[in-house]
Amino acid sequence: MSCDKPPEPRRLSVERANCLLESISKIIKIINQKGGNFNKRLDEILEILLSYMGVEQGSIMVLEGRNLIVVTASRREIIGKKQALDDKSIAALAATTAAPVFIPDISADPRFNNKRQRNQHYKKNALLSLPIFQEEQLLGVINVTDKMGDKDLLQEDITCLLDFSSMIISTLVQQRLHRQLQRRKDTLRQKNKELKRQESLRDELYKMLIHDLKAPLAEVVANLDIMSYSISGENREFLAAAQMSCDRAVRMANNLVAINKLEDGKLIPCLEEVHPRALLEESLSALRGLARIKDVELVLAAAPALPMAYVDRILILRVLQNLLTNALGYTTPGTKITAGCNYLAVSEELEFFVQDQGPGLPEDKQAKIFAKYSRLSEKQDALVGTGLGLYFCKLAVEVHKGKIAVNSKPGEGCRFYFLLRL
Repeated sequence: MSCDKPPEPRRLSVERANCLLESISKIIKIINQKGGNFNKRLDEILEILLSYMGVEQGSIMVLEGRNLIVVTASRREIIGKKQALDDKSIAALAATTAAPVFIPDISADPRFNNKRQRNQHYKKNALLSLPIFQEEQLLGVINVTDKMGDKDLLQEDITCLLDFSSMIISTLVQQRLHRQLQRRKDTLRQKNKELKRQESLRDELYKMLIHDLKAPLAEVVANLDIMSYSISGENREFLAAAQMSCDRAVRMANNLVAINKLEDGKLIPCLEEVHPRALLEESLSALRGLARIKDVELVLAAAPALPMAYVDRILILRVLQNLLTNALGYTTPGTKITAGCNYLAVSEELEFFVQDQGPGLPEDKQAKIFAKYSRLSEKQDALVGTGLGLYFCKLAVEVHKGKIAVNSKPGEGCRFYFLLRL
């Protein structure tokens, strides 16, 4: 049955019931539409509502802060208009009193004393305004006026509006949730944009700082090396301490440069064929002076007949040196550190390792030790860095498609190892 001709609202007839069901069915289809514009949905719902009630004009307003805003209306020019809750409008009265407002004759109402404006916008005298609430929370207001035909709106027409209010509530709630979600998305987008800007500034400062550090550090290293030929006796202890601190600073600067490139994916390994024993010998040779100061013995334990490794020699050499320096920072005088390599025939991998006789590492720290800025302890030592050494090792091994890990028990030292496929 069609609702082209609205039924008599005062008579609950079969015709009126069928028309109501048909209108409700149309509105449900609109509400269940996926995507689309919420204001367009309200336009369509308002059109069905006005058709059912047999009125020419109407509007739906939503509450935003302390204002009612017209989101859809038969008079398109008023869409977007605001009415404050504390003004004397009919819609504001309905909203603040939480009750329907029926004006049987606007010509006798002082709020419509502008006769010219009244005649311009209204064809009939009666006006009806209904507040929309969800769980005692005001969502908006429905307004209708200008009954079609020779009759005007009546008090009983409030029931017709109530027939549709729950469905309009559903749409308004969806709209409100959509707006909240959109605002959160916009806020998140702005925060991400600012975060990226901050990261970009940090990276630029990072690179500039590293660049400015490398030149004076290189000069200090060269001058200390020259001084080592002329200093003897007790002064050599101070020189050795200066060299050790300088070596730590150089290593940190190099780690920072490499980490920055590895994180950005800009460091591509320069692969070459290298013998594992040669890598171990070179890494141990660079740290024998520091080991002597610490009274720690460095031992090479490379398995015989090792196959050649195809790696970035500089990166893997620095991984070994970082692992050895880390071990030197935590071992006690009179102990030894063993650096070696084994060939694992089953998996066709080379296993490089550094074993110390230090205090060991609790199991709960072993999973976190390769994280950025992670440290084994709060111990202050010239060889204990900022927690970037092992993080660098992880990135450098992973860029070779390898794996790095640690085996340790408290009191039994640590065995750091990494696997590289042939």
